[in-house]
Amino acid sequence: MVKVLLLQLGLGMVVAMLFWGTNGYVSGYSAALGSLTCVIPNAFLALRLAVPRDGSGSRPLMRAAFTGELGKLALTVILFTVAFTLVKPLAAGALFAGFIAGQLATFAGFFLSDATTDTRTTSNNHGE
Repeated sequence: MVKVLLLQLGLGMVVAMLFWGTNGYVSGYSAALGSLTCVIPNAFLALRLAVPRDGSGSRPLMRAAFTGELGKLALTVILFTVAFTLVKPLAAGALFAGFIAGQLATFAGFFLSDATTDTRTTSNNHGE
């Protein structure tokens, strides 16, 4: 989870620097805010899933996932609302570009976790 969050943050900052270099500082900080609008809610969800729960079984995990996903959605709405109401001037296109870059990094996380799983499975099979 940490690798994916760091990947999201890193890619978002690269996009922010690209916008800053090509379109100016307003676009740069707008893209950075968009990236944070993606990373902060995802970090909340990751923490909800990583916190130890009482009891075993699927019910506590499902409750944590449901609560985490609702919190993630609420945080995303709140952060976009704050950005559009309090940040002046704001480049909306750059804001959404930073957000989308963070979301795309989530998909790269699927490939990271698969590579890690394959490596562990392969090493365990050879060690037995």
